[in-house]
Amino acid sequence: MARKFFIGGNWKCNGTTEEVKKIVATLNAAEVPSEDVVEVVVSPPFVYLPTVKSTLRPGFHVAAQNCWVKKGGAYTGEVSAEMLVNLDIPWVILGHSERRALLGETNEFVGDKVAYALAQGLKVIACIGETLEQREAGSTVEVVSAQTKAIAERISNWTNVVLAYEPVWAIGTGKVASPAQAQEVHFELRKWLNKNVSAEVAASTRIIYGGSVNGGNCKELAGQPDLDGFLVGGASLKPEFIDIIKSAEVKKNA
Repeated sequence: MARKFFIGGNWKCNGTTEEVKKIVATLNAAEVPSEDVVEVVVSPPFVYLPTVKSTLRPGFHVAAQNCWVKKGGAYTGEVSAEMLVNLDIPWVILGHSERRALLGETNEFVGDKVAYALAQGLKVIACIGETLEQREAGSTVEVVSAQTKAIAERISNWTNVVLAYEPVWAIGTGKVASPAQAQEVHFELRKWLNKNVSAEVAASTRIIYGGSVNGGNCKELAGQPDLDGFLVGGASLKPEFIDIIKSAEVKKNA
């Protein structure tokens, strides 16, 4: 079965109520490929989730940018998976490199988060990726394999997992992994899943790319055989996000 192209828009810590309404209006008016060609999920900050969910076109879905590692309780400032389920939020982004770097989230902690969120019925965009130092040291595959292993050790069902490969050196820097670089890592990740999880999971799990994706480079990236979509940062706040969604047509016509 072909893997459905997946476009995620990570709005990060951006936006006012008015700006969010404008972004949603742009998305609602856009002419994009049908739902059987591309799955679109946008991830506003927590405070805007209900607004976006209630006003966004029905074919698009929303994701939270994080959730707590266990059931709610005395964890000031955290949001639990149960709360997201209660709000009927279907997706959550976990393990983003910004949280790994700025907040010290370890591979094991991210793995625990993924397992808990899945157990509560959420679908997970699980982020992995290497730093510039790690790439230059030639340890990219080793790093992303270890990050993936920490997830694989804690879950048995990959149906609701999208793996997002985001090289840290390409996030918000304007540097993009070349299509060949991106394909190489995606290929290695699929090979790792095949060897360590199962051939079925390797064939069916969507592996998406994130890191300075924009309207100009999305089509060439989309053409890579093991690349199943994008997790888009800055460009997801701009009208060019529509062009990135349309890049799914590359796969449909392949």
